[in-house]
Amino acid sequence: MAGTTTDGTPERIRIRMGGYGPHTTSFSRALERIGDSLQARYGDRVEIRYVFNIMDLGYRADDILWLVEDGVLTLGYQSMSYLTGRIPELGMLDLPFLFATTASARAAMDADLGQAIAARIEARTGYRILGFFENGLRHLSNRLRPVAAPGDLAGMRIRVLPSVVHQRTFELLGAAPMQMDLTEAIAMITGGELDAQENPLTNTVTYGVHGFHRFHTLTGHFYLSRPIFVHRNSFDAWPADLQAAMREAVTAAVAAQRSAHDREEEDARAAIAAQGGEIAALTAAGHAAFAAAVKPVWDEARALYGDDLIALAATGHRSDPA
Repeated sequence: MAGTTTDGTPERIRIRMGGYGPHTTSFSRALERIGDSLQARYGDRVEIRYVFNIMDLGYRADDILWLVEDGVLTLGYQSMSYLTGRIPELGMLDLPFLFATTASARAAMDADLGQAIAARIEARTGYRILGFFENGLRHLSNRLRPVAAPGDLAGMRIRVLPSVVHQRTFELLGAAPMQMDLTEAIAMITGGELDAQENPLTNTVTYGVHGFHRFHTLTGHFYLSRPIFVHRNSFDAWPADLQAAMREAVTAAVAAQRSAHDREEEDARAAIAAQGGEIAALTAAGHAAFAAAVKPVWDEARALYGDDLIALAATGHRSDPA
């Protein structure tokens, strides 16, 4: 396929896929689905290997970025916010309350917005973007008190992703945001050095945070996608039929991962309740207070990055607090 051996048979193409979660997560199962699809079609013409959780090998979660870009791994995924340092305008996708529902976010990512994001990433990295897994709507958890209004976050030390917009959002809400990798966050949460974090419920349970945080608030303040990226030089060297097969496998895996994510969120609710956690939704007044508090970050983002990606996000019927 990519060449031949000394006896004239096609060389086996090695495809190494990796992530940063246990084998049981929807992301890991989606990787396996991709591999199974390629294996069924190409048999021993491809060699599929997985590293489901690079953190088990001593890496940080964000190391997945260079591991793929340098070709150590062929394919990986990571939350979009980790790319904003290199592609600042992607910070527009970090805006709070950009999408009102999961369905509206999916509609936007499946349309022109997703294509525009992929083009921007490919223009400034060594990746090909094949699709977007869903990290989903993010909610708050903390060890101190119930959160029903921005004032309840006053002074809370909260872990945020490496995003200027995320940092600014929680500053406006009165918290003390701290950017750090997931590995550091887990250690500080278990050690009581962090008061709060924000994640989909599934992640909160997957990483064991629900064992340390009693209070959970369904804010839905951010929606995050996880781009699925491959090492560009390797992918571009594959024959066209394998490239197409990989794209098809990723598309099917994204649909399966979204469906699994919906189930995982419900399972996570049950796990939090079983641990003694308290789960509360924002009231309409609480949501309005949060949206009003973070309005300045929208104005700042528009001034910095323009309105192009926000306009594309409108495909998903955005929830603009402006």
